[in-house]
Amino acid sequence: MQPEIRKLVTYDEEVLIEGFRPADRPWRMFALAAVVRNPWAGRYVVDLKPEIQAYGPILGEMMTARMIALAGSGEAIEAYGKAAVVGLDGEIEHASGLIHTLRFGNHYREAVGAKSYLAFTNTRGGANAPIMVPLMDKNDAGRRSHYLTIQFSIPDAPRDDEIVVVLGAATGGRPHHRIGDRYQDLKDLGHDVDNPAAV
Repeated sequence: MQPEIRKLVTYDEEVLIEGFRPADRPWRMFALAAVVRNPWAGRYVVDLKPEIQAYGPILGEMMTARMIALAGSGEAIEAYGKAAVVGLDGEIEHASGLIHTLRFGNHYREAVGAKSYLAFTNTRGGANAPIMVPLMDKNDAGRRSHYLTIQFSIPDAPRDDEIVVVLGAATGGRPHHRIGDRYQDLKDLGHDVDNPAAV
């Protein structure tokens, strides 16, 4: 069982000036999207596991290799995330199924040496639907400078029977970031900084 990939799309932007000031260094955000035929489109399937287990490792390995090539190295990636957009003949569960499996995400997480989970979105839409890839620091989920979003679209995808599967990355945080991090907020509010439930 192999995913049927119609095409791969790369999005890449490099910011030189942000907020009317030059960035300290070029700030780059980029993504790779795989446009995949939805194996469950147009029907209700009780057990999605066979396709998830078959597609996840193939997509995860291939897409991770391409992301690392785009970055130059795993170390160059500071923030990361993932997304999926399912076409109109599919369920949100189908989009979730392909990206919310360790068989997919762990390839990327291990390649960049990450500790934090992959930020994500899973949505439904037609061709040219907005693709939103939230990013966060790969090692520190509370580092707000790396709370970013890549936004782009593909004019002919997803078709009704397709899923767009995406990995995203940034080589740094926002230039001139100055809103602090969540740890200072927790201290100010008297919460335990080490307690992730105290958000």
